[in-house]
Amino acid sequence: MKSLSVFLKDLGAAFKNPKVLIPMLVVLFIPVMYSGLFLKAFWDPYGKMDELPVAVVNEDQGAEYEGTKLAAGDELVEELKKTDGFKWQFVSREQAEAGLQDDTYYMAIIVPEDFSAKATTLLEDHPEPAKIIYEPNEGYNFLAGQIGGTAVKDIKTKVSAKITEAYTNSVFDKITTVSSGLGEAGDGATQIADGAGKLDDGALKLQENLVVLTEGAGKLVDGVAPLTQGVNDLNSGAAALEEGSSTLAGGLQQLSAAHKQLQSGVQQSAGGSAKLSAGLKQAEAGAAALEAGTKSAVDGTEKLAAGTQSVESGSAKLETGLTASTEGAAKLEAGLTASKEGSAKVSAGAKAVADGLQQLAKGNPQLAASADVQKLIAAATAVADGSAQLDASQQQLLEGAAALHSGQQQLQQGASQLHSGSQQLVDGVSQLHEGAQQLNAGSTQLHEAQTQLLAGAQQLQQGGGTLTAGMQQFGAKLAEAAAGGAKLAEGGKALEAGTAKLAGGAGQLSSGLASVADGSQQLTDGAGQLKDGLDELKSGSTELATKLGDAAKQTAEVNKSDELVSMFAQPVVIDEQKVNEVPNYGTGFAPYFLSLGLFVGALICTLVVPMRESEVAGASRFNRFISRTLTFSMMSVVQALLAAMIVLYGLGLEVQSVPLFYAFAFITSLAFMWMIQAIVTWLDQPGRFVVIVILILQLTTSAGTFPLELIPGWMKVLNPLLPMTYSVKGFKAVISSGDYSAMWSDAGMLAIYGLVFLALTFTYFMTRDRGSEAAVKSEQVLTV
Repeated sequence: MKSLSVFLKDLGAAFKNPKVLIPMLVVLFIPVMYSGLFLKAFWDPYGKMDELPVAVVNEDQGAEYEGTKLAAGDELVEELKKTDGFKWQFVSREQAEAGLQDDTYYMAIIVPEDFSAKATTLLEDHPEPAKIIYEPNEGYNFLAGQIGGTAVKDIKTKVSAKITEAYTNSVFDKITTVSSGLGEAGDGATQIADGAGKLDDGALKLQENLVVLTEGAGKLVDGVAPLTQGVNDLNSGAAALEEGSSTLAGGLQQLSAAHKQLQSGVQQSAGGSAKLSAGLKQAEAGAAALEAGTKSAVDGTEKLAAGTQSVESGSAKLETGLTASTEGAAKLEAGLTASKEGSAKVSAGAKAVADGLQQLAKGNPQLAASADVQKLIAAATAVADGSAQLDASQQQLLEGAAALHSGQQQLQQGASQLHSGSQQLVDGVSQLHEGAQQLNAGSTQLHEAQTQLLAGAQQLQQGGGTLTAGMQQFGAKLAEAAAGGAKLAEGGKALEAGTAKLAGGAGQLSSGLASVADGSQQLTDGAGQLKDGLDELKSGSTELATKLGDAAKQTAEVNKSDELVSMFAQPVVIDEQKVNEVPNYGTGFAPYFLSLGLFVGALICTLVVPMRESEVAGASRFNRFISRTLTFSMMSVVQALLAAMIVLYGLGLEVQSVPLFYAFAFITSLAFMWMIQAIVTWLDQPGRFVVIVILILQLTTSAGTFPLELIPGWMKVLNPLLPMTYSVKGFKAVISSGDYSAMWSDAGMLAIYGLVFLALTFTYFMTRDRGSEAAVKSEQVLTV
């Protein structure tokens, strides 16, 4: 009780002395001034942003985009007029620059004249971003510039969304155009597929006709072989005929000479039978020679007749083969004509598809950048080129087939003429053979007559007159026979030369027909390859039509709406779900400024209240310890109470638990007071300097403003060693998070600090007597 009486006496003395009471009361409001005034000043700075003057300069000239006037700068100005973010001042560039120079404006936002023009370059090869020039006046106020930078980012987001909406509208319009173009391309691809089907049918017919042509050419080659052999036989017969006719001509000439002699003899028969007998012998010899010559002529004409029969048979076969070949060539030409028409349609359709896709790509660069669209254009172009080449090949094939048909017709006409000529030759040779047989019979009769004449030489004189007349007539006929034999020899030579040429032509015909057979076989193989290629073209064009139809259907399902456009412009929104929400700056800084105010208040108390002496003379060490401790503790509790009431009811601070808030404030204030009391009690004036150093270290390491991770590494080491670290964390728990276990843990750490330093104060008083406290009397402070 004596210790308490010392405290009460000291307290009563303080109340009686205004010089002591007034400083003590003022010191009690130090934490209120720190926490209250600081928190009031920074309670909600963003709530008065509309009083911060900001210059806005709009120099945008606008631009044309897809036939629509784009004025992004004007839209930005209208958007700013709707918001209360700052005190917007819409001025010229010169006024803005002047305002920044004389600190009229904290910052300037400038929209350059090419703002809209650059915004329209998004889909170009080299797009340029639209720029908003932000000029903060950081020398005037740095934090204002930082706040303005955040606001400008928000403005940029809103303007970007507006521009993106314009692009999205354009893109959806393009998608509609793409859908229509893909539908038309699908129709064109369907036409290509139909044309490819017809072309495939024509190629099949072409292949079948070429097979017929190949078979006909083979038969023609087989038919020409007998013709060639017949012509060779005809040439051999013609040679024999030429030889026999030459012999016949010689015999007839000899017969003519003998006849002349016979006639002379007959004329001279009157001169003597001896001459007549000699002449008759010569006539008999000539008749024998004539008979031998006519026999040779008959043999030659027989061989000639056999050769001409072979020629006639070969020419008939040739005519039949050429007729079949001509018909096959006609079918080939007709099939190629149909194929040419189909390939022309395919080429036109493929070119239309390729041109349509290229125009579509040119009209939509974004679509042209797609790898799938580029592959589609390349495939359509390749189809168009291949169809054009196929059409050209079909034209060349058609021209070749026409030429082949024409040549076959001419060859057929020649074969017909050859057949007709061979038939005439057969007839002529038959007549020649009959004439030779008659001549042979005549020569035989002549021989017999000469024999009879020789036998009836005795009767010559009686029929001399008659014989002379008959001999004259016979001489005339014999002369005609000699002339015919000469002509027959000449005809035989001409026939031999003609058949030689005919043999050469037949050889060339055989070689040419062999070439035709080989070419038709190659043509058949090529037609098979053409058929395979057309099958692939048909399949590919059908697949192309199907894919284009699906693409057109899918793009047609895209429906533009305001919600969809807004979604494209702002596909991501922030759903802010705050954990342990702090409504304003004041609430966020309250733990820091309350800790600071209570610490500074405790320090100021040491300036107005003596640390070691008591008003009661002869008070013991323990009594002085109790009196000083209770005095500082009472002031500490009053400071905490006043500070807590001001922030709770004056500033409207909302906390998780009011009783716990008061309790933690008392614990914090007592811990700070007992620590400062111990340091100053032990060290006196240097102790206050040490306390200020500790205060400075706590301001930088307590993480009351910036996060602990942002301070230098060596400062982080001091964070767990200083008491304000735990006061700040405890106040955050009781004010914002409601984590009372963390609050009580921090309160326990503060209690440890307080009790440790309170023990140090007790140690000081219990180990020092008044003799060793001579310096106490020299203290220039008010005593209680």
